Amino acid sequence: MLVVTSLLTGCAVGPDYTPPQLSTPKHFFGQSSLEKQDTIDDADLNAWWERFGDEQLTRYITIALKQNLDMAQAAARLAQAQASLGAATAAMLPSGNVSGQAARSYQSVETPLGQVLSSSPAFDRHGNSYEANLNASWELDLFGGLRRDREAAQAEYQATSAGVAATRLAVAAQTAGIYINIRALQTRLNIAHKQVETQQQMLALTTLLYNKGLAAERQVQLSQASLAQVQASEPALEAGLDAALNALDVMLGTPPGTHRAELTTLAPIPVTPKITGMGTPGELITRRPDLIIAERHLAASNAKIGASIAEYYPKLSLSGLIGSSTSIAEGNLFTGGAEQAAGVFGLRWRLFDFGRIDAQIAQAKGREAEMLAAYRLAVLRAAEDVEDSFSTLVKREQQATMLAQGVDALSRARKASFSAYQKGTVSMIEVLQVDENLLQVSDRQILAQAESANAAVAAFKALGGGWQEHLVLGEQRRSNP
Repeated sequence: MLVVTSLLTGCAVGPDYTPPQLSTPKHFFGQSSLEKQDTIDDADLNAWWERFGDEQLTRYITIALKQNLDMAQAAARLAQAQASLGAATAAMLPSGNVSGQAARSYQSVETPLGQVLSSSPAFDRHGNSYEANLNASWELDLFGGLRRDREAAQAEYQATSAGVAATRLAVAAQTAGIYINIRALQTRLNIAHKQVETQQQMLALTTLLYNKGLAAERQVQLSQASLAQVQASEPALEAGLDAALNALDVMLGTPPGTHRAELTTLAPIPVTPKITGMGTPGELITRRPDLIIAERHLAASNAKIGASIAEYYPKLSLSGLIGSSTSIAEGNLFTGGAEQAAGVFGLRWRLFDFGRIDAQIAQAKGREAEMLAAYRLAVLRAAEDVEDSFSTLVKREQQATMLAQGVDALSRARKASFSAYQKGTVSMIEVLQVDENLLQVSDRQILAQAESANAAVAAFKALGGGWQEHLVLGEQRRSNP
């Protein structure tokens, strides 16, 4: 009666898991600053990379999500976790196997046993034996230890599934960041080439004036130093560009150099998109893969407490055997006389091992406490990540705007200087000096644009954008506590 009642009610010892209640603010602290610059709409964060409006960027991220080897490793880990869940599920079900054997022996008559047997008229030195059996066994999960093990395995599987999403998000963000840096380095290298040309013209004019006795030798030397300084910046930019191109190929799962020809044409840095559909800090908990991973690890550690407590109670099992065995002739194997059967009711109880069980339970509870602290810390750090990304994005956009105003002002100054040069009121050197200032500010503006775009990528990543599986995981948690 106890067995039937336990099986029907499905009781399991140990604490049932309840997700921790976390106090979160209604809005992100930096959201107000972002809203002053951007219009917030209700668009979701899926495929956020399309918001940059760069088809090549979108294509590369699509390729990376299909071919990146980090994604392949994540998929392999998910398959392993699924297999572990299958094994935990199978442990709750009856198991069975079929066995059979056939043997032929030849008895020696020189041994004591052979001498005794050989005295019998019916003694035959040749012997045959045949056996075929069907075995079945089932551990009755009366106190839920196996169910708790399966619960832990399922939580770990869900954590691994969220890990795939985390890898997907990281791969998309890294690919976007590398592509943005490539476009920034190409533009900066182009500006450096123009700076070299400007400094060369400056040096030529200064040398000409020096030869006519209208400039000091010190001015020539300063022009030479400025030219060398600008020329020295080119190899560093070229090396950085080569490294970024190689890194992009690796992200796409291809050998370095595969996509280099596609990126030789100079193109602008992707425009920083507006951050829309950011949601609330409470929604962040169900959106960010790393937080789902931490929460699922907590659920698994909670289930392990119940699995450890179940060791206090006896383990009951049923097993049986049906088969046939004979040592006469193959034709008699399945006759009535050769039939055999057995039934076993098993009991295993760690009655004198409660000290070890106490230690296992204490260890499981300590693990749960650790996972709870890790989860709470992960939530805090996620909020910090979002706030930092919002602040960086706002400040970088402000910086880019100010530098754009500076470029615009210097462009007008350059036009005015050249007009004055044509009228003979200023020298060409003054025009070239304005050109140099314009190029320097333009280089800083390109850096600010790249940093602003990278800050947007970091914000999308911090918000957990780019995947939809959190809805599926939420359903799994509700249907499989």
